Amino acid sequence: MADFETFTIERDYLAYSIAGADYEYVCCLNLLVGGEIVRTATGRNSVTVQPGSWDVREYVGQQAQLQLVDQGTGDRGHVIVDDIVQTDNPDVPPVTTQPLYGETWRPQQHFTARQFAMDRLEPGMRQEGWLNDLNGLVYYEGEYHLFAQRWNKCWIHAVSEDLVQWTELPPAFFEESLDTGVQSGSVVIDYGNTSGLSPDPDRPPMVAFWSRNDNLSQCLSYSLDKGRTWQHYDGNPIMTMPERDPKVFRYHPGDHWVMMLYGDQRYHLLTSTDLLHWTDTGNVVPNSFECPDFFELPLDGGDPKWVLVRGDGKYSVGTFDGTTFTEESEQLLSDAGPNFYATQTWNNTETGDGRRIQAAWMRDGVYPEMPFNQQVTIPCELTLRTVDGSPRLFRNPVRELTTLYSGTAHWSGTVKPGADKVLAAGPLEADLHLDVEIPSGATLTVDVSGAPVHLGSTTVASGSDPQAVSGELRSVRLVIDRTSLELFANDGEVSISRCYLPAGRGVVLTATAPVQVTSTLHSLASMWPDG
Repeated sequence: MADFETFTIERDYLAYSIAGADYEYVCCLNLLVGGEIVRTATGRNSVTVQPGSWDVREYVGQQAQLQLVDQGTGDRGHVIVDDIVQTDNPDVPPVTTQPLYGETWRPQQHFTARQFAMDRLEPGMRQEGWLNDLNGLVYYEGEYHLFAQRWNKCWIHAVSEDLVQWTELPPAFFEESLDTGVQSGSVVIDYGNTSGLSPDPDRPPMVAFWSRNDNLSQCLSYSLDKGRTWQHYDGNPIMTMPERDPKVFRYHPGDHWVMMLYGDQRYHLLTSTDLLHWTDTGNVVPNSFECPDFFELPLDGGDPKWVLVRGDGKYSVGTFDGTTFTEESEQLLSDAGPNFYATQTWNNTETGDGRRIQAAWMRDGVYPEMPFNQQVTIPCELTLRTVDGSPRLFRNPVRELTTLYSGTAHWSGTVKPGADKVLAAGPLEADLHLDVEIPSGATLTVDVSGAPVHLGSTTVASGSDPQAVSGELRSVRLVIDRTSLELFANDGEVSISRCYLPAGRGVVLTATAPVQVTSTLHSLASMWPDG
């Protein structure tokens, strides 16, 4: 690493040429202002230098310093920099030109990651602007914390007081050292300071559990200031056991902690009294894959049942005695969409209003020429209800979404074959509620800017196989964002989450037979401060 002499920023742009490894923060050129990295650039895995520039208008008049970092190894272990100059007219302007959160395909009601120092379109895994698996969702002292993977390099971090308007903070923590990795996991609030990690009993530690890249080393990090700063535990790894994605929670009847750890297509159950030392119970949950989530929900508002959700969103319901999960249902889909993975629910909400709230990574979305990549579903409240004699998970958007309502339009009538009904012209962001009466054998199609939603008398589909509801289809709710669509049928009995790029007329209804429809369309304002 080489630090150069300080200088005063006098022009609007700082131009450069760079070659070498494409390895963010490891092989790179950094610009520091006030000792903080405010801009960074990498090569493109090539020895051919390529020109670029940074927009530094907000720092004009301030002292700055350039830093050259070369900490990689092998074919990722070099960086070449030349032609650094201040200018008002760079030969190659910065690629990110649209205002933050106002970009063309940036979702306005779904969380996406931002770039703090990078200037990169379509960021890839491990780069600023990317997110994947959700981690460590937790509620603490009035704040909802959302953590997510930037693949295996760090946990990105955002906070919200209402589950709607999010503020992204700098990453909570990075991997301990180069390429050791920091994979998915969970967060708990250690109220009793059972770990002894806090020197102040009135300041319980926020403790994060995660796995290294070796898929053996289970580790923890902790914060003593509501998640603003973190430190890795000196005793990492706390244990070595295959494989990854530790889900930790407090089992109050037994006054102990439980870890559910994925490995070899099953979940292993471990217990601890101090979060630092763990005992394998020998009990497993078979037919399971990655990113477990495990929690209690009252069935029909009465006695609770335990719900186990796998990484792919499949869930089962049963009982749990602190060491053994006994399944009482088959595995069911919590969401049938093609872009729903790595679900997690917010932990510790019993210290708030007690709702069980779920979100998921909407993986595999495409965002051409955008400085972000991937998005998160709308937070949904979960309830457990009996359907045809069996417990079923219902998902519905949190009530706080209504705070974004900016206008409402109503329509009621019959949609007939050959007579399309346009509910909204052009792409939009909206919360659309439909009450329908669909005759047997008929189909009502809701075209959302080129993303069709097909409704039958007993089924719904959108980018998925038809999903059956119990009885007749009565109501459908569509949360429509710029590049995503979430469907909730019959009060959340069936949900479908999908990504799309707008390519149509807006919201248009077509029918194969006369269908009675009552619609309420709430326009949605942006959740972002400048969206």
